[in-house]
Amino acid sequence: MGELSGKTALVTGGSRGIGRAVALRLAGEGALVCVHYGGDEDAAKETVARILDAGGRSFAVRARFGEDGAVDRLFEGLTAGLAEHGVNGLDILVNNAGIASTSPIAQVTEEEFGRLLAINVSTPFFVIQRALPLLNDGGRIINMGSTASRFAVTIQIGYTISKAALESMAPTLANELGRRGITVNTVAPGAVWTDMTIGYTSMPEVVAGLEAMVALGRLGEPEDVADVVGFLAGPRGRWVTGQTVDVSGGTYLGPIVPA
Repeated sequence: MGELSGKTALVTGGSRGIGRAVALRLAGEGALVCVHYGGDEDAAKETVARILDAGGRSFAVRARFGEDGAVDRLFEGLTAGLAEHGVNGLDILVNNAGIASTSPIAQVTEEEFGRLLAINVSTPFFVIQRALPLLNDGGRIINMGSTASRFAVTIQIGYTISKAALESMAPTLANELGRRGITVNTVAPGAVWTDMTIGYTSMPEVVAGLEAMVALGRLGEPEDVADVVGFLAGPRGRWVTGQTVDVSGGTYLGPIVPA
């Protein structure tokens, strides 16, 4: 029996990349996982199929964040899926879905900035709000931040602001929900090999430059992040709340000392 046997989880943006790795990790520990996706139905089906083939339990729900009524559609699908599996409560919420931006401030339009805030900040905020009546005491809320919020990245200023805002939710929510035994934390990945980062990870010289800034000397894999989420979602993470956990292999810690 896994550590999360009998638990239920919602992973937004769970069809690909870090979200998929998180969904697989939680399901591997026994959780019934709702895989949310925005548009890539094939990827969502693949994630669910991988969970089912491994003996786990999962279902997918489509809701394109940024569109009117998306949060409503998400929770309609979530509650229906949970009911089909004979449960009606939620134990783990992972707000992973988000969008990126590679524009410096001179190029960020009002439309782009508004979309970043809508999907990366407002949506997880209202997903949490809607989830609270479903969330069981002793539950877990884990938001996916970014190390971009702790150092300067000129071409990511809009994205950085959105992730910093998301990160700021955890301490207040943790304080509010603590008496229910609910923990709220942020996981902040560094550069990770995913389809979202293909724009720069496809360039060897960029990868080499990034790896030169990482204490552990490599970019992350989705599973590196998923394992930390799994820890926070499980019983061993019960005494950690209101925190941001940097999962970046030690990015920008200072000058790298040659071996």
